Amino acid sequence: MTDITPSAPKGRFAKIIDSDIFFSYRTSPVAIVSSIVAAILVLAAIFAPWIAPYDPFSPRTLNLMNGFTPPMSESMLGAFFIFGSDHQGRDVFSAILYGSRVSLLVGVSAVMFAMILGVSLGLIAGFRGGLTDTVIMRIADIQLSFPSILIALLIFGIARGILPPAQQENMAIFVLIFAIGLSDWAQFARTVRGSTMVERQKDYVSAARIIGVKPIFILIRHILPNVLGPVLVIGTIGLALAIIAEATLSFLGVGVPPTRPSLGTLIRIGQQFLFSGEWWILFFPAITLVLLALSVNLLGDWLRDALNPRLR
Repeated sequence: MTDITPSAPKGRFAKIIDSDIFFSYRTSPVAIVSSIVAAILVLAAIFAPWIAPYDPFSPRTLNLMNGFTPPMSESMLGAFFIFGSDHQGRDVFSAILYGSRVSLLVGVSAVMFAMILGVSLGLIAGFRGGLTDTVIMRIADIQLSFPSILIALLIFGIARGILPPAQQENMAIFVLIFAIGLSDWAQFARTVRGSTMVERQKDYVSAARIIGVKPIFILIRHILPNVLGPVLVIGTIGLALAIIAEATLSFLGVGVPPTRPSLGTLIRIGQQFLFSGEWWILFFPAITLVLLALSVNLLGDWLRDALNPRLR
């Protein structure tokens, strides 16, 4: 006699394991390696106060006699440096851990700001249409016609000019987040606007309108969940671009203050000593930035392919 007892429903974790996205992940060596590298760098930055052997930004731990110590060697005072030390006797390894925290903070915050602004404007433009859509999209087109780094420089310069000199250093990170985020919202807006224009023509939106659901609730409860797939892909790739933009601005000297240097600031400092033989001051921060941006970018590429039904 055949047993026709229905099987127990799968739990949420089992559904994730059996999903197409997880299958795509575990069959993609690039995605696995990229996620491991990104996780190591992010966790090292988060737990920097417990991992770093020195506090690189505390004047009590700095000694010029430890300066220019090569990697994997001891200084004149007997201090050991894994990645060497810079001109101030600062441990390069510890500086990278703390600098990665600043770079990730600025990158993640800027992407979140750009995502919230761009998704909101894209939903409004795609749902309302008409003059509202025209105005928002023309502003986005104008912004996309300029390189984002130039827009960020312009916004950063205007904000620094408005702030009082005493507050500029304290507000530098917030200004940097605002500048990078405001230069990247247009990509989110254009993508969400196109998806919203498709979704608003579907039956479930018409049914919600008929029963009297307010437009704001239609956007948040019904349309927004259906347009988040492309947003996650753009956000992941945008994170790598935001980290590079922060490093570029800091390298140009208009980013975070010297008291809280990021990877871009460390690279700017290291390039001053590259041709005098102290290559490690530039090399290790630069390779960390490359690994972080590349791993996040490769994860974004994998997520784009995994969420595209035409490529499955």
